Amino acid sequence: MPTEPLPAHDPESERLHRMELGLEELNARIARLAIALGVSLEREDQVAQVMHQADDPLPVAVERRTGPAERRTTVRAGAGPDRRRAHKLTELRGLLVLRYSVEKSYVDQVGVTATRQMLVEAEAHLARDGFKPGADGINLKTLLPRD
Repeated sequence: MPTEPLPAHDPESERLHRMELGLEELNARIARLAIALGVSLEREDQVAQVMHQADDPLPVAVERRTGPAERRTTVRAGAGPDRRRAHKLTELRGLLVLRYSVEKSYVDQVGVTATRQMLVEAEAHLARDGFKPGADGINLKTLLPRD
């Protein structure tokens, strides 16, 4: 009994799928960082506030990575929990900027409609993973066409 060969994978649909997966991973990391920092990205003004928030860590009297004799006298700016928070905030900002750049690149490559659909699908995936809508700073109301 003859069978038809399996259709070859469409390179364009595979590329779009990889682009969507990249957005999903990026959005998930943004949402996790926002949750860890205790910041909300649900509204555009909140995203703007995060982008302009100061992240100057306070000096810490004890640096764990120095030897015992140096620990008594070493004062290093930006060590400890404040430094970790500052690093997370810097990473969050960088990822938000990266996502905006990726979105622009995707619009240039595949168009507004395909990019919008990828963002909607990425948001749906985050929701299935238990994230609140807007946890990653994407507002679907601004993405979806108004009826």
